[in-house]
Amino acid sequence: MAITYDELPNSAYLDLTSYRGNAPLPTATGLNQSFSFNVALVMERANEPTALLEADWASRQAQLETLKSNNTLWSTYGADPTAYQQVRTELTNLGFTLFPEGNNQQYVSSAESRTVWVMVDQTNFHTLFGNFLHKGLDEQGNDVTFWQDNLNLPDTLTSRGVKGVMFDTGDFASLLAAAPGGTGVDLPQDGQSPGNSLPRAGQIYPNDLAAIYNYPFNSETTRDWWKAVATAPIGLIEPNMGTAVEASLHKTFAQLADEYRQSLPDVHLDQPGTYVNVAPGGAANDSSGERSLDVSIVTTASPTSTVILYAGSGDAQGARSVVFTAYQAAIWDETNNPAVVSSSFRDYPHIAPGSPFDFAYRELFVDAVLRNITMVNAVGDGGSGDQFANGLTNVDTMHASPYSIVAGGSSLSSQQAATDDPTLQGIAKSATPGNLPTIWNLVEGGLKHLPTADTLTTNERLIETVWNSYFVYGKDIVDQYNNGGGFQQNFAAAGGVDPSQPQPSYQTDFGLHLATSDPSALPGRGVPDVAALAGGNSRYIVTGSDMSGTGSGAGTSAAAPMWSALVAQFDAVFRDQGLPHLGYMNDLLYTAAAIAPASFNDITLGNNTSSFLYGGHYLTPSASGSTATVNVTPTGWGYEAGTGYDLATGLGTPNGLLLARALTAIAHEQTSFGSVDHVVQVDAAGDLSTAVSETLLIQTTSNAAAAVDVITGSDLQSFASGPSAAFAWTSLLAQQSLQSNFDPNLVRLFDKQAQGTLAQAETQAGDSLAVFVDGTEAGAPQVKMTTPFGFVDFASGSGDGGVRVARPVAVAETVGGADNQQAVVRVRQNGEDSLAVTFYKVDDFNGAIGGLNPGEAGYAAAAQGRAYQFAGGATSLAGPGYGNYTQAMLQGVNAGDHVAMSLVNQSSGATFWAFSQANEQVGGQSVGHLWSYGLNTWGWEDTRGGGDHDFNDLIVQLDFTSASGHGWLV
Repeated sequence: MAITYDELPNSAYLDLTSYRGNAPLPTATGLNQSFSFNVALVMERANEPTALLEADWASRQAQLETLKSNNTLWSTYGADPTAYQQVRTELTNLGFTLFPEGNNQQYVSSAESRTVWVMVDQTNFHTLFGNFLHKGLDEQGNDVTFWQDNLNLPDTLTSRGVKGVMFDTGDFASLLAAAPGGTGVDLPQDGQSPGNSLPRAGQIYPNDLAAIYNYPFNSETTRDWWKAVATAPIGLIEPNMGTAVEASLHKTFAQLADEYRQSLPDVHLDQPGTYVNVAPGGAANDSSGERSLDVSIVTTASPTSTVILYAGSGDAQGARSVVFTAYQAAIWDETNNPAVVSSSFRDYPHIAPGSPFDFAYRELFVDAVLRNITMVNAVGDGGSGDQFANGLTNVDTMHASPYSIVAGGSSLSSQQAATDDPTLQGIAKSATPGNLPTIWNLVEGGLKHLPTADTLTTNERLIETVWNSYFVYGKDIVDQYNNGGGFQQNFAAAGGVDPSQPQPSYQTDFGLHLATSDPSALPGRGVPDVAALAGGNSRYIVTGSDMSGTGSGAGTSAAAPMWSALVAQFDAVFRDQGLPHLGYMNDLLYTAAAIAPASFNDITLGNNTSSFLYGGHYLTPSASGSTATVNVTPTGWGYEAGTGYDLATGLGTPNGLLLARALTAIAHEQTSFGSVDHVVQVDAAGDLSTAVSETLLIQTTSNAAAAVDVITGSDLQSFASGPSAAFAWTSLLAQQSLQSNFDPNLVRLFDKQAQGTLAQAETQAGDSLAVFVDGTEAGAPQVKMTTPFGFVDFASGSGDGGVRVARPVAVAETVGGADNQQAVVRVRQNGEDSLAVTFYKVDDFNGAIGGLNPGEAGYAAAAQGRAYQFAGGATSLAGPGYGNYTQAMLQGVNAGDHVAMSLVNQSSGATFWAFSQANEQVGGQSVGHLWSYGLNTWGWEDTRGGGDHDFNDLIVQLDFTSASGHGWLV
């Protein structure tokens, strides 16, 4: 009986290998008559999980918990079991050999995974795909095996839901035309990006880098916890390797890994690690620098985590262990259940959208969401061109899943390194005498101590830049030592926009509108999301490629396991606070950046530009060569680092402790406080309105004088705002200053920097809210992320002016909605007077107490009667003195409490309130003294009449979650 086929749309050979390429198919020289490989056929789901995927983190977790408790998760979101068995039966009837069912076999084949693995060779390829494999040569003269036109499948398979295809073979390669070089661009001589030109790169152990990045259990104040606190299991994608080691070493993998752990200087990491090998199909490779890098990082940055190595399909029965097979093994490992899975390997990097190959990979990452696994991917090491010679910017599509944290790369320079790097010497020189613009930028990037001549010998971060180790000498594009490197090798962090998929909602809600920088200007998913050290002026000390001794490692392949180790620590904190595994958490990261920007060190210097065409007057080494012999034309398209999110380093590198605090606060808000009214509501058209009657701070910041109009209901407030001082405090700086080890000299350095105008609005429930700057309505690009946390930022179209609308009242969103809790109060003083702050409970967002409103007779006494006590019984907390820090524990806080505060200047005897109507008047106007700096963080002005208007005389933060459990985040 003849087979009737259905054509698979977008299934041409170039759709698998060469999306955005510029090559034609080779001319066929004949059929390939001898081949054998295995194929995954992937079915559609019984139901689409769209609603679950688009929900916020807490709603996703609740839905997953319900589905798991009802034992309906995979009957809902796997393949239809009957259809799945019918597909297997039909393939058997067609004469194919199928791999056995199960999630712990050489290949994952199950109705839950929607996958059937089959053996294919020259005798039955046409039976399955209605097409033939051909042989030919590409334009570089390389042998190519390919098919012509689209693939097909028997309609007995497509009618039952088979939609995706993936090949476990290395036979299919990218095709690129050897196009003659155009005019291109001229490249500058020497280093192509600042911060990568140290004559000899520094070396650092992963655990020491974790301390620099302030990981919760590795920070300067918690250096012993990293060895004691049990952290989540981490899966590593290690295709065709697993834990195989050379027999000549006469040691096991575990013994070699533990020898490396024991070699760490000064920390005595003597307890053995736990390593699990998942390699049911075998593993032929016993030496790999990539594996050594991955294992070394996770086993030292988070040494209590079980490390699970996934070899994928191995090499038995014609297997080739493509990365897809290792992903499947990790995601469907129901025995070891990794909480985090890290991958730095690439598979088919340029898969076309809408293809069956794209379907297979995208749905695999959805499986990870449903299995509640956090996926972490390296963005890649080929710069903006991704080693793909089409003249455009390119992103590895399998490293750009919206359901994975994509890690980019930075170069980390200490003060000494910056002094020795010719591209950073100017920064190092101006930083030492305290040049304000230089120090300001360094602090945004995570600097915590004022550089001096005495700190030259320390290993502390001075600056991070984009990792880009491309150098140009004459017309040669090579590495710094003129020994390999160049645009076809791994020497710069990739990053950019993947136009094969839409921009995910968390990037849209963050206010981003991303498009490729090349002339096509195509929109899509931006990567990376985050970054960590990848090379340049610092490299990692890791085991040798055979797992013995130590060597040097680098690449975004290191950034991914660094982030995986951090997520494993986050998972421990979440568990300690009664929260589920993080799982798919990208939206939490972007929300944290919006409400608590100090969670990330902002990288603002460098680029990843590497786009090129073949042919031309420049020379670069081949993919494996050490001498520049390949003619190329640089086309100059790439991405620069900049303030906030950028397509070279994403949100930045982590401040792990501050990020952990922000993530837990967000998780508890979503989990337990869905009924709390947000500061504004957003309707379907994007219009804003207030949910309840509330008093709001109106804060204006601008580079120049601006006219501001704020419309609340039928009321209009208009005022002229003067320009903010050059170094007026930001939310980032205010939150950074609330670290106990933040240098008081840095605080005092930025004293008396005036903010713009502060006003106040009193609104009613249902009032519309709109802001105009210089007559133009300002948008609120991050409103969906920030409104649950008490503020909304409005930005003018020109970008020169902004207005923050914020509540002066905090809502006590405690762990699990519990009562009688402690809250952490953090205080940094930047005023010279003697100050004290008091917290008290109010009835609403207008500050009322038992019918008394702020400013009315008896209000001060009522506030004192509602004052919370600190540990020890006092109802006020004294400021720690000019530039200094302190923290204390507020007692008896109940879930949902509305917490306000007042400030007493004990030097002048004046008392100031969060509500301006309770304060002094100047020119008939009440004076505001409180400024919002994001997540439950405010700054006080301590002088009557407004003083110097810097609103940093006392920075105060309320933290309602960190004291819970073991108090690890306090």
